[in-house]
Amino acid sequence: MPRRSSTLQDEIKQTRPFRSSAEEVVVSVLRTAAVMQRHLAQVVEAHGITIQQYNVLRILRGAGDAGLPTLAIRDRMVEEAAGITRLLDKLESAGHVVRERSTPDRRQVLCHITPKGEALITTLDGPVDAANQCASSNLDDVERQQLIELLGAVRAGFASPRASDEAQRSSDAKPRASERAQGAVRVGQPPR
Repeated sequence: MPRRSSTLQDEIKQTRPFRSSAEEVVVSVLRTAAVMQRHLAQVVEAHGITIQQYNVLRILRGAGDAGLPTLAIRDRMVEEAAGITRLLDKLESAGHVVRERSTPDRRQVLCHITPKGEALITTLDGPVDAANQCASSNLDDVERQQLIELLGAVRAGFASPRASDEAQRSSDAKPRASERAQGAVRVGQPPR
């Protein structure tokens, strides 16, 4: 299968080299995610929902008849959604989702996909599958599996407390170039 190649620097019209291979990895993953998200958004928005609403419907379809509490949906989202209640409001007003108070715990709201929501997501299965295939069409099965594992390792790096601590120490210890140039770094005081 012929490979399409395009360097990240060419795509984003960056003329200077990256400061490190780690920076290039992060920018490459973010750029790739943005390209994939734009493409998938076009697919689902043609059916009247956003990519975040599609994600909620996908999660609820997977939950089955038991449904899920609101916060469990939020925790399972691919992209964090601070406004999960607003997302559910829109899906409920469109008839794709119903919410009900849990009998044992009245504080908990359970969400369920409706037959209308199920029909919509089933309609989207084909176009979304085609978009997914397009996204990885330049990779064979072995490369896809390797990519899945590599991306899992990247996410695991962010989940470790050591990585968070190192990032915080690094940002605390290194003043920005603009601050150094302006002499704005003063011990114990914020930059001007």
